Amino acid sequence: MAIRVPKAELPAELREEMIRQLGSVPEPVEVTYNNPKVAVSSQEFSAGVATWDAADAGLKTFAHMAVAAQVGCNWCLDLGYFQAQNQNLDMAKASQVPRWRESEVFTPLERDVLEYAEAMTNTPPTVTDELSARLLDRLGPAAMIELTVVIAFANFATRSNNALGIESQGFSAACEIPLAARPENSVVASTA
Repeated sequence: MAIRVPKAELPAELREEMIRQLGSVPEPVEVTYNNPKVAVSSQEFSAGVATWDAADAGLKTFAHMAVAAQVGCNWCLDLGYFQAQNQNLDMAKASQVPRWRESEVFTPLERDVLEYAEAMTNTPPTVTDELSARLLDRLGPAAMIELTVVIAFANFATRSNNALGIESQGFSAACEIPLAARPENSVVASTA
């Protein structure tokens, strides 16, 4: 797959800042910058999401990775591994997110978070009252709201990247773990 919309020229200051932070300019930013208002709004919201601290950062990273794996956004999954390493998360767990149902490395709470991420990503969503109640009981209302919006944002990002043809950019190469693939028999989002 190739990028479906050409990359736009970024302001030099923004380009330099991205390279300083990530080592390269993220292709989603370059593509989205064809409409600077959309790009800036998206970046501002993403930066705001990064400041939220009611929910555990690792749970949010794994949830975003679960959405990316389900939707098939290799770019988001690639960046997720990079973020997991920078957050000092368990990289063995990070490598197993795409196949979390078959893996034995996740705690019951992590499994519920991953299930919630997938349930929110399904079309139509398949979140159950029981799953929500378990998470609310363990996380509390503030963290539950934060996790829910983080997963919704992950859906925004992954689906935008997929539609625009943006693929893995190699961020995970720094992690020295391979991008894991979803099992063949995994549950995937409905296209109905």
